[in-house]
Amino acid sequence: MKKLEFPPGRTLICGILNVTPDSFSDGGKWASVEAAAARALELEAQGAELIDIGGESSRPGSAPVPLEDEKLRVLPVLEALAGRLRIPVSVDTCKPELARLAVKAGADIINDITGFISPAMIEAAAASGAGAIIMHMQGEPRSMQAAPVYGDVVSEVRTFLAERAAALAKAGVKRIILDPGIGFGKTLEHNLALLARLAELRALGYPVMLGVSRKKFIGTLAGGEPDERLSGTIAACVAGAANGADIIRVHDVRECRRAMLVADAIRAARK
Repeated sequence: MKKLEFPPGRTLICGILNVTPDSFSDGGKWASVEAAAARALELEAQGAELIDIGGESSRPGSAPVPLEDEKLRVLPVLEALAGRLRIPVSVDTCKPELARLAVKAGADIINDITGFISPAMIEAAAASGAGAIIMHMQGEPRSMQAAPVYGDVVSEVRTFLAERAAALAKAGVKRIILDPGIGFGKTLEHNLALLARLAELRALGYPVMLGVSRKKFIGTLAGGEPDERLSGTIAACVAGAANGADIIRVHDVRECRRAMLVADAIRAARK
C-alpha cells in the first residue's frame, strides 16, 4: 500500500478524477474505463502526488447513487490502474462495501465526505489498513446548500473533525487527513472564514486537504462558469496553503502545481 509523503515546505497536489456522468465541472469526461485510466496517468505526469477517484457526484442538489452503479464506475478503473501508478490513490465514497472493495482493488486511502460518522466506514478503514480523509459536511448533498447555519463555523468544523479523527485513531487508523469541506453546507461567508482560519484546523496535528477547485464561491466572487474559474482556484489554493493547507485537491493539476511551486518558494523565503 502506497503512503502519501509530506516533504517539508511543499504543498501537495491531489488530482480529481470523477468517473461520473453528472459532476458539476467535468461530469462524463472520464466515464469510460480507458479514458479514466489515461486521465489518471496524465494527472500523475502533470505533477499530482495523489489521485482521488469518485463515482458519485456530491454537487449541491445531487441524489445518492446505488451501490452497484458506484461499484461499476470505480472498481474497473482501479483494476485498470493496478501497477501503473507510482503515487497513492484515494477513493471518494461513503459506502463501506465499496470502500473495502476499492482498497482490495488498489486504493490506498478512503475519502469519506460524511466524515466517517458510520461505524462501518471506520471499520472499513481500520480493517483494510487504508488511510482516511475526513471531510465535514452539514446536511447531505441534496439539501446542504438550502440554508446552512453555524454559530462559529470554524469552531464547529474543528470540533467535528477532531472527534472523527479521535474515533478513527482509536480504531487503529494511522494515516488521517482533515478536509473542512468547502462548499458542503456552507455559505460564501462560511467558506471564506474557513479559508482564512485554516491554521486552527491544522493545529489539531493532522495534515489538511483543501478542495476549492472551480467551486461556486469562486464564481460568486469573480464570475465565470466552472471551467472559467482557474485563476480564482489558484488564488484560493495559494491563500489556503499560506494559512495551513498541506494538500490542494484540484482539477487543473499542471497549472496549480506550477502556481504552488512559486507560492511555496516565497513562503520558504520568509523563514
